[in-house]
Amino acid sequence: MLCAAACSVFARARTADNSGPNPGIRLTGASTHQAGTAWRQVNTSSDLPYGTGDASFQAAGGVDGLRKLVDNFFDRMGSDERFATIHAMHPEDRETSRDKLARFLCGWLGGPKLYNEKYGAIGIPRVHAHLPIGTAERDQWLTCMTESVAEQAFVSDFKTYLMEQLYVPAEAVRRRCAGNPGVTG
Repeated sequence: MLCAAACSVFARARTADNSGPNPGIRLTGASTHQAGTAWRQVNTSSDLPYGTGDASFQAAGGVDGLRKLVDNFFDRMGSDERFATIHAMHPEDRETSRDKLARFLCGWLGGPKLYNEKYGAIGIPRVHAHLPIGTAERDQWLTCMTESVAEQAFVSDFKTYLMEQLYVPAEAVRRRCAGNPGVTG
């Protein structure tokens, strides 16, 4: 139910320029949401609109804020049966998965490129291509993240912006995995 409401928010206009919230990171094969006038509100910590420079990274609380979000996300995924399917897709030791997601989000939101420094370049759809991710799994991931974002100290408009932006790679992964065995929807 929550994901249905959250996903309706994600249905805003898209552009094919593949820029994401940070034009420095490309989402191979993905279309992206256009920030547009809805996100002209200034991030008070950086005086820039979200998606500009490091405004989104700062609005998320920097490295510490993103690590807190990722910890909340993985804790929720591991303790809530609604997310059992996506939880099972991760290695038993999820510390590396936590680290990778936090580092990716830092760079993707305009902060330091910590993922690249430790793991090299990433293509989100490509690294998930081996998994059976369909609509249900995408929606589990988005619901888990939506609930985790809701618990953060982020300002309300940034929470909405972040989830709209995260829909883009989630959908790109779903499209990439669409032909995999066991994928429905």
